[in-house]
Amino acid sequence: MRAIRVLGTALLTLGLAAAPAAADSSPSPEASGEAEGPTRAGTSFRTATEVEQGLTATARASTGDYLYWSFPADAGQRPTVRATVKLPESHAAETWQVDVYDGLRRRQACQYGAQTRTAAPGAPSVELECVLRTVRAWSEPWADDPLPGTYYVRLTALRLSTSDLGQPVSAELRVESQDMGGAAAVDGTLSEPLVPGIAIRAEQDLAEDDDSPTAVLAGLEPEDGWTSGWWSDRWIWTAAGGALAALAGVAGYRLTRGSGRPPGMPPTA
Repeated sequence: MRAIRVLGTALLTLGLAAAPAAADSSPSPEASGEAEGPTRAGTSFRTATEVEQGLTATARASTGDYLYWSFPADAGQRPTVRATVKLPESHAAETWQVDVYDGLRRRQACQYGAQTRTAAPGAPSVELECVLRTVRAWSEPWADDPLPGTYYVRLTALRLSTSDLGQPVSAELRVESQDMGGAAAVDGTLSEPLVPGIAIRAEQDLAEDDDSPTAVLAGLEPEDGWTSGWWSDRWIWTAAGGALAALAGVAGYRLTRGSGRPPGMPPTA
């Protein structure tokens, strides 16, 4: 009996020792391969935090601050920007807005989505959304079309009561894009994407004896590189249309040609 008690005590001790190890063996985000977004935001265009599409960026700030992020968008993509602001437990009515600017810092209009929303007093959070127009590979200089390059997101509160200024808030930002295919294809491309510092990088690439670091402010780019969407289903539809036109021409010729000489005509000598 004593030996059984000692063996039971030893097994119980081993089980308690293994319990924390089992609890700690759960896969972490890094181990499972899930990438995490940045946990801060910039306060201006120059200090905007870069975030990749498909990742969720978070930031802690105070009510009244301006929060800036940046993300890359290529031709043929239609980006959707979603922002969620978690408000303090007690607050008055607050109006929040998300704005999107292109690489030339031109404010881009939203096709649809709640770009501006007012949170009722005591509301736990407010959600904003902005669906941009499809990014074009080329546009006229006078046009305001979205072009490939870096895009900036600004999140801020428009109307606040004095008592709510400086209260802590937390924000989440996520950008996703839909590939619009050949329907958005145009005849033309930009020589360089609208990325901060791209002109300085081009000058340094031309310099032969320049060992200084590349002065590029934006380091993110699409997964397959810029102007990766040169191939689209527009080429397939063009080829299919040409083949159908050729078949229609052959069929029309066979129908109009007839079976041979008209009836009643004398034979040729």
